[in-house]
Amino acid sequence: MSNSPTERTFKVLVIDDDNHVREFVSDVLREDGWTVSQSASTEDAFDQIPEMQWPVVFCDLQLAGANGCNALHTFKEKLPDSTVVLMTGHGNIAGALDATAFGVYDYLLQRFGTEELQLLSQALRQQLSGRTNRTSPARRTAACHSDLELVGRSQAFIELMKQVRRVSSTNVPVLITGESGTGKELVASAIHNRSARADHPFIVVNCASVTADLIEAKLWEQADGGTLFLDDVTETSLSFQTTLLRAMQMDEIRPVGSKHTTLVDVRVIAASNRNVEREVVAGRFRNDLFQRLNGASIALSPLRERREDIPPLAQSFADRVYSLSPPVKVSVEVLTALERYNWPGNIRELENAMVQAVARCDGTVRVNDLPEPVRQYAVSDINRTNGSGYQLEHDELVPLSRIEGLYVTRVLEHTRGNKQAAARLLGVDRKTLDRMIKRHHIETNSLRSRSRPPAAAANSMTHH
Repeated sequence: MSNSPTERTFKVLVIDDDNHVREFVSDVLREDGWTVSQSASTEDAFDQIPEMQWPVVFCDLQLAGANGCNALHTFKEKLPDSTVVLMTGHGNIAGALDATAFGVYDYLLQRFGTEELQLLSQALRQQLSGRTNRTSPARRTAACHSDLELVGRSQAFIELMKQVRRVSSTNVPVLITGESGTGKELVASAIHNRSARADHPFIVVNCASVTADLIEAKLWEQADGGTLFLDDVTETSLSFQTTLLRAMQMDEIRPVGSKHTTLVDVRVIAASNRNVEREVVAGRFRNDLFQRLNGASIALSPLRERREDIPPLAQSFADRVYSLSPPVKVSVEVLTALERYNWPGNIRELENAMVQAVARCDGTVRVNDLPEPVRQYAVSDINRTNGSGYQLEHDELVPLSRIEGLYVTRVLEHTRGNKQAAARLLGVDRKTLDRMIKRHHIETNSLRSRSRPPAAAANSMTHH
């Protein structure tokens, strides 16, 4: 391979079995000055390696294997100086984030568009030359065995995944806060599974139902070498808090009836759906225990503040319930309804809704399959202005062209103005979609800005 930065920067291989995605990525990169090669499979790409050398490789995550490690290992072995970018169209980016620890430069999430590709292209040109690998061989191996099931695509979700990775490599206590149903236990389990304690116990304790004697006599010993997850830690008595604080300070416990203490090695992760600082001010929670538990803090956003994660979560829950082939589909109308509903029960409520809907559906989840609260909200929302200025009453008969305009607008609203993703959902090519947009005078930029949900807190995840 040439050592010339100019030559290295402008050669790229794009691997994806979806012809539309492969051509879209290739076209954008060509317009940005890259010399592009294409492959429909990793096997085909590997066969070309003896004759071709690429400093940059864009690869679909699913083609790279279940966790991406097999193909990435081959790329790093045969093209040690290559920069790999993973593309995922399935919402679940846990594998992609694991792959960044393995040596992947970056990843592109579902519905990525021209702007994201252009920004990444610029970054690659600026950073490719002289970039060093930031991970150790031991860490790369560990990343291949992740069993996480976190699902999302929002910026808040990505930041959460990065934070999980950071705290997993430490031994500090972690305090996770968030509303009921936001996924606190799953995040705690993710931290444990990525840590050096992964082969040891992960003990879950509902603090509202245990006594101080029990935690010292049994639970702490059971968690020795592993992780103790204390859910609803603010529901504990002051005597419980005193016992917990002593155990954390001394790394030892005194079993009931014993005159001797026993050393233990336990990492504590605590969670609460309350504002812990307010509980301290109110005198219901010890400040010294709060300071001890708050070695690292993770605040989980409610689902209504990260609506971008709802579609991949919904599809993930549907796939878990309906394991037959072909997989269950979720209609665009349902996804729109799910994104607009406020989900007071957060991800747990969404999961329950999808379980019920899939049980009722005939292979495609439609609005009538949804639980009554969500269905009623969706039906009442149908007659609201959909973002284009149009409004359609139940008994109104209108020309077919107007229905087309309404539907195309709704799909573009769902994809937040991403034309490539909208074209896929509509089953048309980009040129046809562009003609529809022009014919119906649809302003995609306003759809993108108007439909974007409020910025979420810095952290987010899946169900508890």
